Parts: sequence; structure tokens; C-alpha cells
Amino acid sequence: MYLPYVMYLGFFLLAIGWVWGLGFAPQDAIQGNSYRIIFLHVPASIFAQLIYFFMAVCALMHLVWRVKLAAYLIKSAAPVGVIITFIALFSGSIWGIPTWGTWWQWDARITSTLILFIMYLGILTLHSSFSNLEKADRLMSILVVVGVVNIPIIKKSVDWWSTLHQPASITISEAPSIDSSMLYPLLVSISGMGLTLIALGILISRLYIFTREKNKKWVQNYE
Repeated sequence: MYLPYVMYLGFFLLAIGWVWGLGFAPQDAIQGNSYRIIFLHVPASIFAQLIYFFMAVCALMHLVWRVKLAAYLIKSAAPVGVIITFIALFSGSIWGIPTWGTWWQWDARITSTLILFIMYLGILTLHSSFSNLEKADRLMSILVVVGVVNIPIIKKSVDWWSTLHQPASITISEAPSIDSSMLYPLLVSISGMGLTLIALGILISRLYIFTREKNKKWVQNYE
């Protein structure tokens, strides 16, 4: 019932954040206007990791407590993860051309994010390769739990290794290092993308659950 409003609000905030960031935020003192892709790249990078973390929590729920819905949510969230991680990699490559002089470097952050993208694809491929869906759910959950080790690697890669990426401008433990004139449209963009992805994930999960449970009486009654 509230799903359309969540999606519309997400679109609205994304539009506000991008117009604000692209049209009204000041130029960066070093990067000039090329930094403006931050309003797409940073939200995409954040949610590429958060979606996988959400999947890992669902995987534990499925493996430990046998929550069937948790496996459905993993399968529904993975396509969203593929899309948003691709956007993070693609936008980062565009940003790298004027900043580093090349669209790709085997930088620790970039490489670990590429591994995340491959993990998302692997999860979907693994699940679709089994006709026994219960077995597929379990193996998929195991793979998700194993792959979650990559999330702290992505997060801490700029601290553990010498990389081209700068340290995070927004952290929970410290004050933001980015100027407020750039920070506020970035936060709006992050909020808008978050709401949009939540709405998309709910929509996909509904379609998947109805497809998976199509022979159940409650689905037939719902229809």
C-alpha cells in the first residue's frame, strides 16, 4: 500500500540531491567539476555493501533458524546488488579518468568491489543451477556467509593498503571531512537512493514470493 509513496519519495530526494549537487554545489578546489559524480558514486558504493550485509544477516537466519522468507529475501536482493554494484564500478571508472588519468586501476578498493560484483553474480548463478530450490536456498546462504568477509576488506582497504582512493569523507566515529555545501546534497542523494532501492527490493521480493509460492492456497486466495 505504501510502496509507491516510498518509491516516489526516493525519486524525489534523488532528483533534489542530484540537481543540488550538480547545479548548485561549489567546485572542488582540486578536482573542479569532475568530483560531482560523487553524488552517484558514493551512494551506490554504500548500498552495494549494505545490501550484501543485509543478505548475510538473512543467510544466517535461514541457516540457523530455517526461516524460509530469509532465503527469498536473499534471492530478491541479489539482483539489486548486481545493479548498484555495477553502477558503483562504472561511475568510479568515469571518475578515475580525470582524477587518475585512467578508467581502471587494480587498486585495493576497486578490486575488492569487483569481487563483490562477482559474488552477487555467483549467488544468482548458483541458485539458478539447482532444480531443488530448498537445496539451492541453503547453498546460496552458505556462499553469502562466506563472502561477507569481503565487506570489511572493502571498507578498510584504504587504511590497510596503499591505494589510490582517499579515506572516507563520512564516518560514524568522526566529523565529516567534506564541506557542508557538498555534504548536504550528498546526504539527500544517499537517502533518495536508499528509499528507491528499498522500494525496488520489496517489489522484486513480492514478485519472487508469489512466483515461488504460486501453488500455495494463500497465494491463490490473495489473487
